[in-house]
Amino acid sequence: MEDLKLNVSLLRKRVPNLTVAARSVGLRPATVSNLCTGKIPLARAEVRTLVRLASLANCEVDDLIIQRGGEKMIETGIKVLDLFAPLVREGKTGLVARPGMGQLVLLAEVFYRLKKQGFRSMFFADDCNSNIADALAESEFYSTSAEEIFACMEKYQPADIILGVDRRIYLSEDFYQLEDRFYESGIKNITFAIVDTSGEAVDEELPYGPLETLWEFDMELAAKHAYPAVNPLTSISTVLEDIDLDSGHMEVQQQARKVLRRSKELTYLVEQRGVSNLSEADKTTFERGKKLEAFLTQPLFVAEEFSNQPGQSVALSETLNSVKAILRGKVDKLAVDDLKYIGSLSL
Repeated sequence: MEDLKLNVSLLRKRVPNLTVAARSVGLRPATVSNLCTGKIPLARAEVRTLVRLASLANCEVDDLIIQRGGEKMIETGIKVLDLFAPLVREGKTGLVARPGMGQLVLLAEVFYRLKKQGFRSMFFADDCNSNIADALAESEFYSTSAEEIFACMEKYQPADIILGVDRRIYLSEDFYQLEDRFYESGIKNITFAIVDTSGEAVDEELPYGPLETLWEFDMELAAKHAYPAVNPLTSISTVLEDIDLDSGHMEVQQQARKVLRRSKELTYLVEQRGVSNLSEADKTTFERGKKLEAFLTQPLFVAEEFSNQPGQSVALSETLNSVKAILRGKVDKLAVDDLKYIGSLSL
């Protein structure tokens, strides 16, 4: 079953409020979320779990199991996203963060970068408030009306579209009806980015229902001003589970996660006992993890006015080569600060 996955699109369409529905049949929302994102392989799913999901979706179990493949990554040039949780073309990406952690700035940056690739950018929210000002600044079209969003979608076809949606709108019946209209009218090429301006999503096990990509922000990174403050250990994407994905990407990503995770664990020991009490192997892992964390920071184009640093875009191939160099010790002699807010490494 390694080449099979859950039919997330069907599940999303048939079961809008999956969090509540999952609990109603005795399923943990977190389990459903991990199945949807591929964090739990379908082969490890219990049959009764699939049966219950099928009952919720009013379909056969076979309808919930589809062949992998077909998902395409949108390369953003943002290192932490492209490496750990790539944006999926025509998929849904959810951003989970407390207010003030930079999620709207990151969405604005994604808008900016995708417009350079020919995408049209739109934002759909229930009011125009200061919380979404950053995203609106890079959005070509903004509306609080489903009818206006639909009309603009028709006008933009057949161009690729990145649509930002406020969580309050996304979870509403109006949005599900709008999606049905997209499908019935043959409107395609929409990549969704859902944001929660209230900060409530952080406390939900399954804040958006099934997603292709999850960008979870980290308060510790934000507190250290390590932006974008996307958590590389918990942010995930279904495209990384695709058997067609370049194996080199998957290998580097897994190695980087392992080092970052262990380095974070060792941080607590270092704070209590000092780095000199670590074994040589742990000391190396700790230091490389800190350098990798620093390297994943990146100057953003939309923040140039505030950071006084020119925005940097890094091709995925360069990110992979740079991360491999860090993991292999080629920058061991550099200080952590030398790797902060740069593009790729000059090796």
